[in-house]
Order: sequence, then structure tokens, then C-alpha cells
Amino acid sequence: MNFKLRQAHPEDLPALINIDDQASQLFLDAGLSFDFDENHPFVIAESTRWSLAIQQGLAQLAVNAQGIVIGFATYRHVDQQPYLDQLSVHPQAMRAGVGSQLMGHVIAWSADQPLWLTTYSHLPWNGPYYERKGFTAIDDAQCGPELLSILEEQRAVLPDPQQRIAMVRYP
Repeated sequence: MNFKLRQAHPEDLPALINIDDQASQLFLDAGLSFDFDENHPFVIAESTRWSLAIQQGLAQLAVNAQGIVIGFATYRHVDQQPYLDQLSVHPQAMRAGVGSQLMGHVIAWSADQPLWLTTYSHLPWNGPYYERKGFTAIDDAQCGPELLSILEEQRAVLPDPQQRIAMVRYP
């Protein structure tokens, strides 16, 4: 698949939301239902974070040869450490290196610092995928206060909360 990475712009936000919605079908197929409407506080907070990431230059897109956004990564600092907020790829573009290219960009951005994320431990495209990229699961006790707060919020709202974990990739 032919694609390139580029910086996201404010007008790209609807594409990010659409890709994440499409990618969420995988979770539904695995028995996890994210049945949130667009006015749910978690959805609003997520799109607000993505919008802020775009404004701060911390959102990278994968765009196909036709100029269509097929994947994205948003990232920021949490506990003064690099944090991958979201990595999503459109289902029709999965398994074509899109996620790996986006991940490579975020790893390069994190430079010589640990890169943190939160994810599901048991889904092949989550915890095991990140392990293949050099991430290690971390106990809650090793998380900073901001990261722990993110995990607690996710566990309070998302399905299968006991499977939500923090991971870190050391340089």
C-alpha cells in the first residue's frame, strides 16, 4: 500500500474520529462494545485531546495515494514523559505497515526518553502488538500520577477494565 505521513491540520479532526470509529469494529468483533454517543464525556474528552494535539503539532496522519487519511497517531506529554495517546488505522489499511510507520514517528519524537501508553493487554492488536514494538507492561505502582489518572478514567468507562494496562518503551 502506498501512503505517506504528514502533520494533521484542524480540518482533519473529522477524519480522525471516523478512522477511530471504523477501527472500533475490531473491538466489537472481540466482544468489547464501545457504545458511546458523540455527547458522551469520554468521547468529548477524546476529541478535545486530539484537537489539542493537532493544534500543538502532535498529531501525525497516514494518507494514501488518493489523499485519504487512513491512519493517525496523537501524542503528548504525561508526567513530563512522552505518551502515545492514540494510534488508529482504518480497517481497510490494516496490516500494511501504516501503524508501524506511525509508531516509528512517535518513537522518533520521544527521542531518548521512555515512551508510555495505555492499552488492552489481551487483544492481539493492542498489548501483544506493542510488545513486538519494544513496549513492556508496567504495574500501576510504577505509573506517575497523571498516567494513573488516565488509567483510572479508562477503567471507569471502558469495557473489560481489568485488561487496561500501562506500557513503556525504553530508548
